[in-house]
Amino acid sequence: MNTAIFYHAGCPVCLSAEHLVADALDHSKYTVEVVHLGEQAARIEEAQTAGVASVPALLLNGQVFHINFGAALSDLQ
Repeated sequence: MNTAIFYHAGCPVCLSAEHLVADALDHSKYTVEVVHLGEQAARIEEAQTAGVASVPALLLNGQVFHINFGAALSDLQ
């Protein structure tokens, strides 16, 4: 099974995207991990390495999909 990682910062834009996008994924094909970077700051470097520039963002099969704009990753550091 593939893993999808949804990175967000807890802002209203991020939470809305989490409910619409992350919940819409086929859970029989993807294990969905939700990472709140405001609470898990140690994972910011991981997100940057994956190519995340802003949140909310979805990492799916090694590709980053930036969804709307809540905050730049640099604002979370």
